[in-house]
Amino acid sequence: MRPAILLLIVVLFTLGSCSRSIEKKREQSIDDTLKIKQKISVDSVRLLPEMIEIEKEYLYNQYTLSDVYPYKDTTRMFQWDKIRTRLVQLELLRNEKNVTWGILQNYKNLNGEAPLVNSYKYDEYHQVTDTFGVIQSQSVPLYFPSRPDIAERYGRDGLLVKLVGDSVDFAKITLVGFSGKWLVPQQYLKLISDTVVFNKAVFVDRTNQNIATLEKVGSKWLVRSMNPATTGLHRPPFERETPVGLFVIQGKQYRMFYYESGTKEIGGFAPYASRFTKGAYIHGVPVNEPDSVLIEFSPTLGTTPHSHMCVRNATSHARFVYDWATEEETLVFVFD
Repeated sequence: MRPAILLLIVVLFTLGSCSRSIEKKREQSIDDTLKIKQKISVDSVRLLPEMIEIEKEYLYNQYTLSDVYPYKDTTRMFQWDKIRTRLVQLELLRNEKNVTWGILQNYKNLNGEAPLVNSYKYDEYHQVTDTFGVIQSQSVPLYFPSRPDIAERYGRDGLLVKLVGDSVDFAKITLVGFSGKWLVPQQYLKLISDTVVFNKAVFVDRTNQNIATLEKVGSKWLVRSMNPATTGLHRPPFERETPVGLFVIQGKQYRMFYYESGTKEIGGFAPYASRFTKGAYIHGVPVNEPDSVLIEFSPTLGTTPHSHMCVRNATSHARFVYDWATEEETLVFVFD
């Protein structure tokens, strides 16, 4: 056989083989894509908010509110649709395997005041904030992995994060509820025990001024309490609103002493205080100096924001949360 004819046969055979190989890979790619879509579809069905099982089984049953209840000339409610959506998010966290969770921490700037971010401004309180409105004080600097020389934004104290990488100076993390990866200096990150399963959650509704506690038992989320609350008031130059987000209960104080607005003088204390971000606590009715007797209830609870970033409760309910909510294992969702 002539060399030219032999070469032509080899070329045609090779092209045919390549064509069949490409077609086979294409079919495999389509098949893999369909499998992924089917898996996503199945997972989505499993995690629809309406599929979350919620049942009322109170551990605290004083001042208990109904799902819908009267308020002045209208009604207020527990926004179970929003609570269910957040429980879906929580179930996704609980189902993740081989994950190292952490908490961003810089209470009272104990780990050092965060440096200025790349783009900042001043808010109504004349404090430095990033473009998302998170103030510099008591926050944590976050850096793009490609640019660890200047902070891009601030992370709130108390935010739950996932560790995805580590080095001597920085930890690489993802923020729960936010996209992208970030670098955080090691001193601002507190790692959580790998035995934590997040089976307790507190839901604070700023719009309806109420609070609910839920606990995962078996396949159900059990409602442990449904109560009136009072959140933070946005009123410069001193009072701040309770920030929206997902936080972790980080510490507790039997009596959390507070200053008179704008001073360094003790104004009184709030009993049974559970801290979740910066100086924001879930606590009982404040007691002003020089009094020391606990106050059980305040007529302002469940009405309009009055507090200084904190979430005010009936004192007995604050004590329930104080005793029931495990530190670094209980999540706090604040929403409108």
